[in-house]
Amino acid sequence: MKDIASDLASNTTPATTPDLVLDIAGLQVAYGGIQAVKGIDLQIRKGELVTLIGANGAGKTTTLNAIAGSLTPLRGEITYFGSPLKGRRTDQRVADGLVMIPEGRGVFARMTIIENLQMGAYLRNDKAQITRDVDRMFTLFPRLKERATQLAGTMSGGEQQMLAMARAMMSQPKLLLLDEPSMGLAPIMVDKIFEVIREIAAEGVTMLLVEQNARLALMAADRGYVMESGVITMAGDAKGMLDDPKVRAAYLGEDVDGTPVAP
Repeated sequence: MKDIASDLASNTTPATTPDLVLDIAGLQVAYGGIQAVKGIDLQIRKGELVTLIGANGAGKTTTLNAIAGSLTPLRGEITYFGSPLKGRRTDQRVADGLVMIPEGRGVFARMTIIENLQMGAYLRNDKAQITRDVDRMFTLFPRLKERATQLAGTMSGGEQQMLAMARAMMSQPKLLLLDEPSMGLAPIMVDKIFEVIREIAAEGVTMLLVEQNARLALMAADRGYVMESGVITMAGDAKGMLDDPKVRAAYLGEDVDGTPVAP
């Protein structure tokens, strides 16, 4: 893996590139006196699945919240399909196809599964297509179809994560932000969630994935960024990063030959 300066340069897409969906330049975000994001650059092209990995507290979720509009950057610019997002409310960003699935899922607990899916399409008025999209979500997530009239709050964590993803897809996202989709799930459910993530990516949906399971994230992604203490320290081809000794030691818990690293 190259040093950080050349690595980032080789993986930076010029703002003039027509397929550039997201371009973050010099982003800084602070909570009171604490600067959580310290001037990062990040780019995503149309159809890419890009992952952002790093330890807890690195600034990953803060970055997603700034993109989604729930946090106001201190400095820097976020450009979406060539237009600055500054001043755009969260609901306006959703209407433009920028959709986030937050950590903790955030389903409407007292609504049924079908009602949650319909809420995902609340900005749409194409009723016939909405109905077709609900059927499509039930094909993608058969377990949701089995429980269509069940209250979302009575479902397991894994089922709620499926619902959160399906609800987000009902808004017809052009850029889908996923924050820790495997958090707190059993291994078998984690595998199912990543299976669905790969299926959605195969359909051409552009995604930015923040995920604690670095191995699964890099295996699924096209490109990856490593974030440490509010800065990007590495960027590159995701599969190549799986073989990088620093990544393996810090985030995969093993040496390059697969030997576990002692804690």
